[in-house]
Amino acid sequence: MRRRTVTSGGLDELLDGLAPAPTPAREEAPASSPARDRDREELRTEFDFELPRGYVDDEGQVHRRGSMRLATARDELRPQIDLRVKENPAYLSVVLLSQVITQLGTITDVHAGVVERMYATDVAFLQDFYRRINSEGHTHAAVTCPLCHGSFEVDLSGGRLGES
Repeated sequence: MRRRTVTSGGLDELLDGLAPAPTPAREEAPASSPARDRDREELRTEFDFELPRGYVDDEGQVHRRGSMRLATARDELRPQIDLRVKENPAYLSVVLLSQVITQLGTITDVHAGVVERMYATDVAFLQDFYRRINSEGHTHAAVTCPLCHGSFEVDLSGGRLGES
C-alpha cells in the first residue's frame, strides 16, 4: 500500500477528489412547501459571542465581541494535515478555531496567530462555544444557583455572565 503525502496546498485537490460527483440538475424543481421554507430560514449558521477577557491586539486595543460560524467537515479535516498539529496535537484547537471565527471586534482576518495570542480563559471559552454550537446546535447552558440551588438556563453568546 502506498502512502500519499499531502501539503496544505494540496488539501483542496485531495478533498475535491474524494467528493462525490455532482448530480445533474433537473429541469423541473419540485415545489417547496411553506414548512420546508420556514425550516430553511430558521437554520442559524453564525453565532455571536463575547470573550470573558478579550483579545489585545498589537496596538493595545481590546476585542471582546465576535462571531463564529458552524464548522464544516472540511474545517475539521484540514487541521489533521497541518504540520503544526502533527508536531503538537494540542495545536489542533488553535487551527480549528482560527478557521471558524469570522470576526473578532474589528478584526476580520482571524488566523492562528491571533488565537495563539489569546488568553487561555478565552481559548477555553471558545472551545466550549464551538462544541456547543456544533454538537448541540445552541449556545444555552443549564446552570444551578449555588445559593438557592434553583436551576435556570443562560445564553453564553451574549453579555457577561452575571449581568442581566
